[in-house]
Amino acid sequence: MTLRTRLSVVLLAALAACTPAFAPRKFTSNDKLYQASLERFKKKKWDDAIAGFEKLTLDLSSRDSLLPLSHWYLAQAHTGRIEHLLAAQEYTKLAENFADDSLADDALFESGKSYSRLWRRPALDPQYGQLAQVQYRLLLTLYPDSPRRKEGEAELKRLDEWFATKDFDIADAYFRRKAFDSAIIYYRDIIKNYPNTDKARRAMVQMVLAFRSPIMNYREDAKEVCATLQTLYPGDKESGVACVGVTPAAKPDSTAKPDSLAKPAKPAS
Repeated sequence: MTLRTRLSVVLLAALAACTPAFAPRKFTSNDKLYQASLERFKKKKWDDAIAGFEKLTLDLSSRDSLLPLSHWYLAQAHTGRIEHLLAAQEYTKLAENFADDSLADDALFESGKSYSRLWRRPALDPQYGQLAQVQYRLLLTLYPDSPRRKEGEAELKRLDEWFATKDFDIADAYFRRKAFDSAIIYYRDIIKNYPNTDKARRAMVQMVLAFRSPIMNYREDAKEVCATLQTLYPGDKESGVACVGVTPAAKPDSTAKPDSLAKPAKPAS
């Protein structure tokens, strides 16, 4: 490190030491504290913004128009610090306590996003994914005309894919071990609970392979699933390969839900 660089570092440290710390208690009014906290927020001084807005959420009257805004910016500041659980909880407080506020639907959406960020991979505990689902569903139920509706629907669809992926991976592990009865239980749950996901299609394909295996040899069940695949996914190559040589059963009613396509598997006697 050169002498000039060292002097610059020392000077910056000295300037930082001379900068007065942000002290929410020194402000003589909530309005002034709000403006100061907002300025710190805009400068991405997350610690200062959190300290200021947190004090405001405790001190402001429930009728004060600054209170929902303080919850909003406090949640956003927590997001800035990658504190997604705290952010989600703050957004939830806003939505619950100020359901008629213009920020309520945004708060539900952002709460869902914050929870979903905590579920980093389908293989992990889905608790936060489930909490995210609750928030998005509340958004769609309570605010059907919200501008965030389409985003909420898209997020729910993405979460469904993750939940389906988690169950599919478990089923696939059973399938590889030739524990077909256990695998089919999971495949059927995927088809029932997440019918609009790609994993539902793949679950049906895997069910056909399980039914056609020498261990099970459930030909009629394989025919039934193949008929459903032809109805729901005409021209699908993967389905065609799985069902090659299978004489399809009568095609099911196209309006029938796919969860009715297969009976519970019974162990071969």
